[in-house]
Amino acid sequence: MFKIQIQNNIAASGLKQFPADSYQIASDIKNPDAILVRSYSMHEVVIPPSVQVIARAGAGVNNIPVAALTKLGVPVLNTPGANANAVRELVIAGMLMASRNICQAWEYVRQLKTSDAASLEQQIEQDKKQFVGFELLGKTLGVIGLGSIGVKVANAAMDLGMHVIGYDPTITINRAWELSSSVQQATSIEQLLKESDLVTLHVPLTDETKNMLNEARLRIIKKGAVLLNFARDGLVDKKALLNALNEKIISTYVCDFPCLLLKDHPRVISLPHTGASTQEAEENCAVMAAKQIRNFLEHGNITNSVNFPTIEMPHEGNNARIAIVNANVPNIVAQISTKLAAAGLNIVSLSNGSRGDIAYTLIDVNDVVDDRLLNELVKIEGIIHARKVE
Repeated sequence: MFKIQIQNNIAASGLKQFPADSYQIASDIKNPDAILVRSYSMHEVVIPPSVQVIARAGAGVNNIPVAALTKLGVPVLNTPGANANAVRELVIAGMLMASRNICQAWEYVRQLKTSDAASLEQQIEQDKKQFVGFELLGKTLGVIGLGSIGVKVANAAMDLGMHVIGYDPTITINRAWELSSSVQQATSIEQLLKESDLVTLHVPLTDETKNMLNEARLRIIKKGAVLLNFARDGLVDKKALLNALNEKIISTYVCDFPCLLLKDHPRVISLPHTGASTQEAEENCAVMAAKQIRNFLEHGNITNSVNFPTIEMPHEGNNARIAIVNANVPNIVAQISTKLAAAGLNIVSLSNGSRGDIAYTLIDVNDVVDDRLLNELVKIEGIIHARKVE
């Protein structure tokens, strides 16, 4: 019986992925095998030693202490792409709100004080020129970050008749296949900023991307550009952005991360972190996260991990399986093979991968694996965990 601890409200469709006869699920469950979380901050949480895997029902993992968990040998999984359509649609909405001054126009009408229809019409006709905007057709959109969301935004912009420039030096082969061939490749962020009428950010927040749009870069952005950030707070230097707004270098900033410095600025549209807040996205993320937890616990497979290698190996029911987490150092696999041979076991299948300082190995053997063998394996210097996959 596997135990799953949940944090936040997880969509019922996700929780239904865990069979009741082999899984216990609760928010206060003791000694869980896995934790399923959304936005709950786990940085101050003591992780029980029983935890084998943590899954985030969403893409960002800033609320999870990934580095500490890696040292403990715990994979952290996320659900890239599960909320991509929801964010893509909101980015397009943000572009339209900025280009047509929709928020300002709506607020203008709401604050009109008159009970006379003719007077209302006359005042609107007199004032509507202040809300003149521009069409997206023919404009250039710069997309920084071509992951699942960035590619979808780029392709949608192409469908709107926009010219699209993309920048992502680490784009994957799968995303490159999905990207429209008409998207122009930028050689640098600086080139993209100089050529784009609208710029949208779709990168994770890391030490390398923190304040990636700083004072220097905001100074070279095309004058009057619209900047959209539905990725992560912290990607834009807020003080530098305020200066760029006040000097009208940037015409409008649309974001999903309100802050005290910018939220009341007349040319800032701040939304309350609603990028993935659709019923469909929450269900997609919950289902995907739950399936990945099951795949790990029941078969040892790792998919969509932010700190472990991807390992997928078919699991034949008549073979015993061992899952091993170890430091990424030489000669570990050879030592494991020696221990298995001493126990009279033949290796049927083996899959090994590494990521940074951590490595992960799945091994199918031809006979029963007992606790004594697992104890022998963890005696090997560098091995963090070894478990039977039932």
